[in-house]
Amino acid sequence: MTAQSAFKITYTTAGADMDRFHRDFDLALADVRGRLGRSYLLRIDGKQVKGGEPPFTGRSPIDTSIVLGEFQAAGAADVQRAIQVARAAQKAWAKTPWPDRLTIMRRAAALVRERKFELAAIMSLEVGKSRMESMGEVEESADLFDYYCQIMEENQGYCRPMGHLSPNEHTLSMLRPYGVFGVISPFNFPLALSTGMLSAALIAGNAVVFKPPVAASWCTLRLYELCMDAGVPPGVFHYVSGSGKVAGQALYATSAVDGMAFTGSKNVGMQILRQLSPVYPKPVLMELGGKNPAVVTASADLDKAATGIMRSAFSLQGQKCSACSRVYVDQKVAPELIRNLLAQIRTMRIGDPTERDVFLGPVINAAAVTTFADAASQAKQHGGEILVGGKRLVDFALAKGFFVEPTVAKLPLDHPLHGQELFLPFLALSTVSSLDEAIAECNKVEYGLTAGIFSAEEREVARFFDEVEAGVCYANRAAGATTGAWPGVQSFTGWKGSGCTGKGGCGPYYLMGFMREQCRTVMEQAMP
Repeated sequence: MTAQSAFKITYTTAGADMDRFHRDFDLALADVRGRLGRSYLLRIDGKQVKGGEPPFTGRSPIDTSIVLGEFQAAGAADVQRAIQVARAAQKAWAKTPWPDRLTIMRRAAALVRERKFELAAIMSLEVGKSRMESMGEVEESADLFDYYCQIMEENQGYCRPMGHLSPNEHTLSMLRPYGVFGVISPFNFPLALSTGMLSAALIAGNAVVFKPPVAASWCTLRLYELCMDAGVPPGVFHYVSGSGKVAGQALYATSAVDGMAFTGSKNVGMQILRQLSPVYPKPVLMELGGKNPAVVTASADLDKAATGIMRSAFSLQGQKCSACSRVYVDQKVAPELIRNLLAQIRTMRIGDPTERDVFLGPVINAAAVTTFADAASQAKQHGGEILVGGKRLVDFALAKGFFVEPTVAKLPLDHPLHGQELFLPFLALSTVSSLDEAIAECNKVEYGLTAGIFSAEEREVARFFDEVEAGVCYANRAAGATTGAWPGVQSFTGWKGSGCTGKGGCGPYYLMGFMREQCRTVMEQAMP
């Protein structure tokens, strides 16, 4: 399938020609369904190889009877082999002129766009994303390739002349690649987050050993294949599917890699920090989740606020590190906001996300369903109440998948759920008496990824931005109160327990994290 849509879909916008979009998506989906159940191997040094661990079966969270495929699981020896090959190949890749590397990466972006309907259809089946969310992610992935190429080009490969202390002294400052980067990506944005990390590493001149998410091994393999088709040298990029406990740990608990890029849980991120650098510090670029608040003041447009909160809390079933999971609303307008929010939720279409106009699909697995049930039970304790939702959906076809109700719980400010990252369609809502109180509550948790405010007062917005402890901030955004970052538009930066570099993906400084500075001074020889 190479059909092109007449417009570009992002997380916050859509074009007019939706009939054509859905027709092309349906064709790609039929083609993808015709390939269900195949077997897929690891890719090391450009070769297809079996893994040292037992293979695993990929199943759709929409309907667990759908077998997506059988995937090889890498063992520690497989990962070490990939690292060895990557180290041998990296020097030649680093010496490749940076404009030539950009040509390859831009070709990869073009191939992603050519195959975007296929990629979106696979992703929708594999992780339960709606059509629009899946296509938005594919478009973001292509834009990430292009954006980081643009940044490298604007900085002319990060080589610049420095000052001098004597007339015969000439000094250059250069940013050079570290060597071999391990990349570990999560299931919720399997293409965009993978692309963001691995493309930046490759553009900078590093080699990459890529451990994709178990739950999204198919679409990430297609991403690897498109990079190979674009001309990335086989020894420079490797695909080692498998579990985090085996393949993932083998990648970061070794002295053989020079750095790591990781998106996932805070616990695993901290483990990577501790195990990667036992002898000397190594670069780790991480985004570690969030517990993201939205503040609604008394002056807010409540319709806009309800829409922005709903979209941020429940798109992709709340399984976004940027999802709005907490709302602090001024007590004077809380009843109206709650009415507006619940009205929108009750009209939400829930079901198979590969179908047209479905907004809410399944959560990723049975463990997520269990976490949801525990949260719903906990919400009813400590003075809380569930306003809508709270149950698993098991009627008819939904019984074959992992479907739960979109849920809003009204909680006291000291309720434990305000501090727990659930990664579910579960929104905690509390009332506050002032902006002071709202900002204080926002900053109580250990995370600091995204935050949003709805207010008609410029001074309130300015104060919120100055005082909230979050790397990505939005005001009055109906398209998404706390979600929807795009390459070159919003840098995606985690503070506190949400990250460790202070410079985010999708932004102008991220690429530099994959390089280190070398200063070169040459003295001119005196003429005889």
